[in-house]
Amino acid sequence: MLLEYGRFVVAQPGAARFCFGSLEQEAARLPHSYLEQAGGCLLAHARGEAAGFVAWRALPANVAPSAWELKRLWVRPAARGLALGRTLTEAVLRRARAAEQTAVYLDTAPAAMGAAYKLYLAMGFEACAAYNNNPVEGLAWLMKLL
Repeated sequence: MLLEYGRFVVAQPGAARFCFGSLEQEAARLPHSYLEQAGGCLLAHARGEAAGFVAWRALPANVAPSAWELKRLWVRPAARGLALGRTLTEAVLRRARAAEQTAVYLDTAPAAMGAAYKLYLAMGFEACAAYNNNPVEGLAWLMKLL
């Protein structure tokens, strides 16, 4: 499922610098690729099959102390409209609060991921300064205080 997300991103305008090779390595090591970064990942099921994915990791203390980064939210097209994106994001926010994090950050491409961008805004995420050097063009950086 993580590679489906990557293929979607690579197909978007402005994603030429997205490194699919590193995503393949990340996917091959799941869940360890996130557990080793003080994070984790969740898989959602619908109609008896895997339908959604999300991951998170701790941000470095010099970037944002006691904060996580939400990563790789993906819902398969056949499962869209079932609120899986919201459910997965809420699950990460609950875990972040339980782990006494102060904020959750993310970056997204509103032009390519309009539904996700609108979801994040509806869930209380707000624009923030860039906290990483993601090379994909047209990104919006968001954060939610917990």
